[in-house]
Amino acid sequence: MAGGSFPDFVDHVSLIDHHVHGAFRADGDEARFQNALNEGSTEPLAHPGDAYNTQIGLAIRRWCSGILDLPRHASPADYWSRRSELGELEVCTRMTRAAGVSDWLIDTGLDAPGYLGMAGMAEVSGGRSHQIVRLELVAESLIQEIDNPGDYVEEFGQRLQELTRSAVGFKTVLAYRAGFDQDLSRPTPAAVVEAARRWQENLRAGTPVRLTDVPLLAHGIHTAVSMKLPLQFHVGLGDRDLDLHKTNPLYLLDFLRSPDVRDTPIMLLHCYPFEREAGYLAHAFENVYLDVGLAVNYTGTRSRDLVARSFELAPFTKVLYSSDAFGPAELHYLGARLWRNAISKVVGGWIDDDDCSEADARRIVQLVARDNARRVYGLA
Repeated sequence: MAGGSFPDFVDHVSLIDHHVHGAFRADGDEARFQNALNEGSTEPLAHPGDAYNTQIGLAIRRWCSGILDLPRHASPADYWSRRSELGELEVCTRMTRAAGVSDWLIDTGLDAPGYLGMAGMAEVSGGRSHQIVRLELVAESLIQEIDNPGDYVEEFGQRLQELTRSAVGFKTVLAYRAGFDQDLSRPTPAAVVEAARRWQENLRAGTPVRLTDVPLLAHGIHTAVSMKLPLQFHVGLGDRDLDLHKTNPLYLLDFLRSPDVRDTPIMLLHCYPFEREAGYLAHAFENVYLDVGLAVNYTGTRSRDLVARSFELAPFTKVLYSSDAFGPAELHYLGARLWRNAISKVVGGWIDDDDCSEADARRIVQLVARDNARRVYGLA
């Protein structure tokens, strides 16, 4: 076919990373880098060097070494030496531009001084950035600013409405705050006001501002649903602050069956180890979508099987690409590189086995790489 081989097409297709965070802004020590290669631990690793002896550690030294002008499989010592010599911003520029991403949809809930924000990511990568608003952050800001908890319902709705002018979607970290095995029906305004009152009283008593109240979490989710922008749910793999077994997306069935939800795109992020459950939901509900971002990086060479499972039940129009990279820019590049490797093997295998035509294969890749995200998020 015109346009080179199928693997060449996959290598050059432009991506939309529909869920990602900022890269490191400033230089740091090796321990910071090593700790950032562990997704599960919420504390500094006792033996940070162990991060190199993982699937992601192998993948970085295989696929990222060349971006830093090193031979493939460079030793950890050589890799870190070269990385330090170049400096964080140079590494970030090289990695993000090599990723082949045209648009970054950035969850601003993890913005911090040591990380690039939306403008910084656009500048170093040469791509565009778009905002995803984290609901819990909006609520936590609001509860500290209003005097009367009776104003919470109206003020929260107004703030989200204002944010729709610039943001392309919302995100909830319900998985971390309560798990999915909760009553997520829309609470009454009176129940929300009472929950806001309790929250303010707890804050005055010195309780941290972190939102964990289920009625308030559910209120935020339903308010976002009413805005009709895509709503992202963290699903599955994350740090040990969450109870992994409570993040199985099948717990969301009652929520998804609600007539109020059916017209809002529900984006299931990450999904590992529940990618098959997420695929079923995307198969069963027209407004459910999924990706296997984050886990692609951490499963390394085994990510080929993960990507293959994401294609088992879900329609090809319901699967999206994401990296969920945060911190080392290697993760922004590696997510794309490993995804492309997996697609070449998995979908390329369908061509080789005559399970689909090459024209169909290219169309599927284009859908997942960018067209689905562009359609769902309304990107120009």
